[in-house]
Amino acid sequence: MENTKELRTWLDDMKLNHPLVIAGPCSAETEEQVLKIAHELKDSDVSYFRAGIWKPRTRPGMFEGVGEIGLHWLKKVKEETGMKTCTEVANAAHVKLALEHDVDLLWIGARSTVSPFIMQEIADALAGTDKIVLVKNPVNPDLALWLGGIERLYTAGIKNLGAIHRGFSTYEKSKYRNTPEWQLAIEFQNKFPDLPLINDPSHITGKRDMVFDVCQTALDLNFDGLMIETHYDPENAWSDAAQQVTPDALKQIMVDLKVKKETETAVSYREPLENLRAQINVVDDQLIDLLGKRMQVADKIGQLKKDQNVAVLQSRRWNEILGNMVMEGSSKGLSEEFVLKMFKAIHQESIVHQEKIING
Repeated sequence: MENTKELRTWLDDMKLNHPLVIAGPCSAETEEQVLKIAHELKDSDVSYFRAGIWKPRTRPGMFEGVGEIGLHWLKKVKEETGMKTCTEVANAAHVKLALEHDVDLLWIGARSTVSPFIMQEIADALAGTDKIVLVKNPVNPDLALWLGGIERLYTAGIKNLGAIHRGFSTYEKSKYRNTPEWQLAIEFQNKFPDLPLINDPSHITGKRDMVFDVCQTALDLNFDGLMIETHYDPENAWSDAAQQVTPDALKQIMVDLKVKKETETAVSYREPLENLRAQINVVDDQLIDLLGKRMQVADKIGQLKKDQNVAVLQSRRWNEILGNMVMEGSSKGLSEEFVLKMFKAIHQESIVHQEKIING
């Protein structure tokens, strides 16, 4: 994928004056449900109506989608509302059926992206299609695996390509359902700036009240669009009830979002500046998270010292840390004075934590 400028063609051809918006229910449940949601969205800025027809579930026995009949419902959506449609495909059979029913946009889910074998099977089934195909990041934070899946499609002659950032699974406690790992999305953009990148705040958050904030961060980081799960009765949705928003809530989100608009003056300065500031915000959030984790380790050290009746301050260990960090900081372009101030503050906070444990 040496020249990715051609990959933006499908998005540029839409001539949108706002970010691309893909919205609709997590799962197609009934014909009535699909059409009701579509009609509520048809006069909004939604560009594509989405609905899951086949639902890959972690465990058997859960609702796994209505299957092929849902594709007939999507055709009705197009006929009655004029909206373009999209759904997830996870194998060659899904691809064949989706193409037969003239689905406009196909996306490949995180569970499929993680397997090069599945990605190759799908690429072979899609070979030469002019449909738009979007690839979600794999479940695990592996940039090479994500790019590899896209490259397989590109090699199969699929030119209307894009990517979806839906966050990554983690065993660590987090406020997110899938941690965004924004730095990976930023690296993705840096490698392929002309490959359209869509954010999926629904799967990142897992909670409808967090969707807006993630949408705003994505737009601040210059994402090209959003995929938001939408249901007229989200509390009773057959899948992922907690993360879906109502059509009215979606419309309000789209009104409230601050979208960067070009003007004739100094756009070459302000847009890169806003993007860089958004990147700094992401890194700052990560720094706070890491510092919190460091203090959790300090708490465990404090408990161990209490149990073994050992003094809080270990001077030799502390001097070794300072020396190593000054050298490491220097290699990263950080001054010795800054590194010393920063780690002395971190060390002092660690001592406070340990003393609370020992004297508590």
